[in-house]
Amino acid sequence: MTTEPLDVLAFGAHPDDVELAAGGTLALLVKQGYRVGIVDLTRGELGSRGSVDLRAKEAADAARILGIHARENLGFADGDIANTVENRWRVARTLRKYRPHVILIGASDCRHPDHPAGATLVAEAVFQAGLVKITSQEFGQDQEPWRPSHVLHYMQSIDFLPDFVVDVGEVWEQRMKALLAYSSQFHVADYDASTDEPETYISNPAFLRWVEARAVALGYRIGATHGEAFKYRHGPVGVTDLMAVLERGREYR
Repeated sequence: MTTEPLDVLAFGAHPDDVELAAGGTLALLVKQGYRVGIVDLTRGELGSRGSVDLRAKEAADAARILGIHARENLGFADGDIANTVENRWRVARTLRKYRPHVILIGASDCRHPDHPAGATLVAEAVFQAGLVKITSQEFGQDQEPWRPSHVLHYMQSIDFLPDFVVDVGEVWEQRMKALLAYSSQFHVADYDASTDEPETYISNPAFLRWVEARAVALGYRIGATHGEAFKYRHGPVGVTDLMAVLERGREYR
């Protein structure tokens, strides 16, 4: 048994991290015919709102809306994403399983400590997944070493100067629909919160206005209605067709 390779695999510390930061990019990639997946490192069990079961259902709904081809959860401890040999090898086996060309990981600096911790864990696992002298198995068969060609950080709560801004204007409504599938986490008017569930940083209605405002600001810089930002890890980027890379014009120069 084998798993069909993915073109792009996005990792998030919690269910909803990828949708919040890169959901439009994933929806656009699917629309363009690429195979895309998401791996959540934790189940978000320490979240102030919702439950593990509810968040799993929300993640499945969001995946369906985005149209992605695979999603799984590695079940690491929320609030304590430990960079251990065991955890690195859980991630490495996942990389060898899906063999993505590109991976997206969390920000290296963020208000939530799980986000940079998860990004560091995955980045180190990327290196180890390519080591030929470390063996692993999937479906009872030996896995081949695999290391993705490109690793990009997506932008979370703290801004950075991006290397890439993806024009997600044409899929913005789909991206927000996927994000709002997490009705327990973000402001959804008809969500019936439990009496002991507080308002949080991301459930405040103003947070969604900020999400769109930043996407609009990023989009404006590239002449688009909405954009999502990425930083390339371990550059520079190799180019064989410079004109193809620079195909998109700049409306504002």
